[in-house]
Amino acid sequence: MASNNSSTSDLDGQVNVEDLPITFKVKYIGSEVARGLWGIKYTRRPVDLMVGVAKNLPPNKVLPNCELKVSTAGVQLEIIAPKAIINHWSYPIDTISYGVQDLVYTRVFAMIVVKDESSPHPFEVHAFVCDSRAMARKLTFALAAAFQDYSRRVKEASGEEEGAEGTPSDSITPTRQKFAIDLRTPEEIQAGELEQETEA
Repeated sequence: MASNNSSTSDLDGQVNVEDLPITFKVKYIGSEVARGLWGIKYTRRPVDLMVGVAKNLPPNKVLPNCELKVSTAGVQLEIIAPKAIINHWSYPIDTISYGVQDLVYTRVFAMIVVKDESSPHPFEVHAFVCDSRAMARKLTFALAAAFQDYSRRVKEASGEEEGAEGTPSDSITPTRQKFAIDLRTPEEIQAGELEQETEA
């Protein structure tokens, strides 16, 4: 069996920190307010709303084609087409609290981003449609690898400071040391309890 031809099955595999950065070609569906930090219960309704809007776009409007790069620093997004005034932005890893492959639209990857904890709506769901369900899964795994690396760095930083009186600016903000990524398949999410998320 030729193993070099198995690109589709590879897409379903685990992603390690060493594999990052990985760039995915996606379409940006948009963003909506989220009512919480972690859990599919906070991404489901916003994804439904955004997909509903996307399906009803007029013929002259299309979802932007983007390159989404997952690295240990976070997620960078670049709009390739159509041309946009702001065509490049990023979400640092310490502002992303949750990532999941949607259980209804299995080609959709959604993540919750914390904008500003003092704002009335500090959490936002951003959604992207991938070419395939397998790609959405790989994107979820890639973000999980970035989370793991971030978690390791947080632990190392806090370990170094235990003896010293570190000021809050020396370390990553304590409130953002928790994040979750759901690595279950859409079927497993539907069948299982929605609370059992894999936490980094």
